[in-house]
Amino acid sequence: MTQERPRAAGNVDSVFVALADPTRRHLLELLAARGEATATTLAEGLPVSRQAVVKHLSVLDAAGLVTGGRVGREVRYAVRPAALSTTARWMAALAADWDRRLADIKHRAEAAERAAGERAAGEGSGGGAGPSPDARDVP
Repeated sequence: MTQERPRAAGNVDSVFVALADPTRRHLLELLAARGEATATTLAEGLPVSRQAVVKHLSVLDAAGLVTGGRVGREVRYAVRPAALSTTARWMAALAADWDRRLADIKHRAEAAERAAGERAAGEGSGGGAGPSPDARDVP
């Protein structure tokens, strides 16, 4: 039986898939710097064809990272930050959960260390029957 995933998780997955490719990350950086651009303009600075740029932009668009709008005969692309914000919030929540778990582990380890130290101090406070084996070995 497969477990259904929340819609937000699916969006995060599509963002990660889109950002896994270095060319798409570069396109996103270019669009963020320029505000908006056509596929032809974006292809000029890349070692790939205009058609390849259009395909990459299509993946970014499907992930909600960019949007394309027709202006006359051109399609101008621009960054849509909402999907990145959703992904950043998801990652921050995940990091906070791990921070909480690690703090709990640290607290438990420190408590165990203190308890062991207290037990060791209690055993060495004259409650034993005679000198320790190390003390007998000293000439």
